[in-house]
Amino acid sequence: MVQKFFGKDVITFWAGDMMSIGYGYGTVHILDDSYKDIYTVQLTGNFVTPDGSSKDSYCDMHESLITSRNTLICTAYNVTQHDLTYINGTSSEWMLDSQFYEIDNPTNQVLHSWSALDHEADLPLTTSRQSLGKDVGTQDAPYDAYHINSIATTNHGYLISLRHIGEDGADFKQIGSVEFSWQHDMRVYNETDNGLVLNLFNNANTPTDEESETTGISLAIDLDKKTVTGLRSLADPNDPVHSVSQGSYQLLGEVGSHAFLAYGSIPKVKEFDVDGNVVFSAKFGDENAVASYRGYRYQWTATPFWKPSVSVNSTSSGATVYMSWNGDTEYDNWALYAASSATSTNNTQIATAMRTGFETSATLVDPPTNFVQVFARKGTSLLGTSEAVSF
Repeated sequence: MVQKFFGKDVITFWAGDMMSIGYGYGTVHILDDSYKDIYTVQLTGNFVTPDGSSKDSYCDMHESLITSRNTLICTAYNVTQHDLTYINGTSSEWMLDSQFYEIDNPTNQVLHSWSALDHEADLPLTTSRQSLGKDVGTQDAPYDAYHINSIATTNHGYLISLRHIGEDGADFKQIGSVEFSWQHDMRVYNETDNGLVLNLFNNANTPTDEESETTGISLAIDLDKKTVTGLRSLADPNDPVHSVSQGSYQLLGEVGSHAFLAYGSIPKVKEFDVDGNVVFSAKFGDENAVASYRGYRYQWTATPFWKPSVSVNSTSSGATVYMSWNGDTEYDNWALYAASSATSTNNTQIATAMRTGFETSATLVDPPTNFVQVFARKGTSLLGTSEAVSF
């Protein structure tokens, strides 16, 4: 996703190996607006994996959040041997400890860490909605009682989403319909010392438990009065979705503005206006065949560090030139030059073509040489130059 790092827009993504029950081990990459990998964030330490192997980095894919402190928060799953007798297990079964780490990007130094099992008294396994079952509890199939999936920073700490925990929130009085379950992507807005607005993606379903339609919801939490009030519930009445995993809820402006929902296990995204009407909807694959953990809509400006690409096919009357520059957001036209050789610099402009999408083509009739070089431009300003290629 696009995030701010020292005041500048960057793209972050996770790359690594997925485990079979929905977590992973990998690294978080931070790219600048030329797509150079300026930091690769790694998490090392004494982690146990399902097969006992060691990894170069143990960052999980669920969260990779750059904070206002210009640090990075990632989730992690550690396979841990634990006493599960009080949930009808044995005294030495294996489970996943949900953790998160705040890391200094340049040095990979851990600045803060948190473990769910360190807080078992407040998060007893009896509150997990995920049953222990007969086929889990071994090192290669550990019990996932908590399932951490998002971290948000707050004025005084962190907000942690544990998808499998099912406490009823008895400390807070509910006002209106505010129920949610199996959630993802909890985010904090308009926080004060007295309260906040909480947005989340309400899956309301798992692969084995279908409860209701998936929604994006906003809640007003009053910390003084201990109340939770439902502000908004977003769903498409013409296209009910039941997302069993993953998903995100992105606010595109202030609280109450347009919102963008990505449906995780269901390959759909939708944008809603201030009145909850769907103003954009897209499907990018077959259901149960394609998924995207989260989805976002961002403004993004970039000029790649690599050169534009060009390919030329000879024709009976000359050549057809194909031009593209993957990742560039600014160029709007191409200038085509005839070159005397692959290394010549004294070239002659012979044609122009307006950008027509990812790839633009242009037809050359009787070009003066058999070498072509193309220039990506915005107006008449040069942004990038390809190699000279022959045909």
